[in-house]
Amino acid sequence: MDASTRSTAAVRHIVMWNVAGETPEDRDKAKTQIKTAFESLRGQIPGMTCLEIGIDVSRIDYACDLVLFSEFESAEALKAYAVHPAHLRIRDALEGLRITRHQVDYPVNGETVR
Repeated sequence: MDASTRSTAAVRHIVMWNVAGETPEDRDKAKTQIKTAFESLRGQIPGMTCLEIGIDVSRIDYACDLVLFSEFESAEALKAYAVHPAHLRIRDALEGLRITRHQVDYPVNGETVR
């Protein structure tokens, strides 16, 4: 992709998970571990402009346990994040803690992302 076709639209990356655990205490521990791990990425990922992790407090049966809200300068920055060594380390270390995952990526302000 050359510079003339490269997207400069900022992209939001939102991921929601449910966590594994036999007891509420086990699930709370998993939520905290995931939150702490992803928060450690702040300042490590080029092109990441925002990173926020929230643990659900509603505890309603259809809610996800955690949400990751992040923004990237461009679609290319988001693609680079997906394979960044720090992200891969966390993803691999948390294997088995997350049992379901939902993701949405979309351009900020309705801009076009190629």
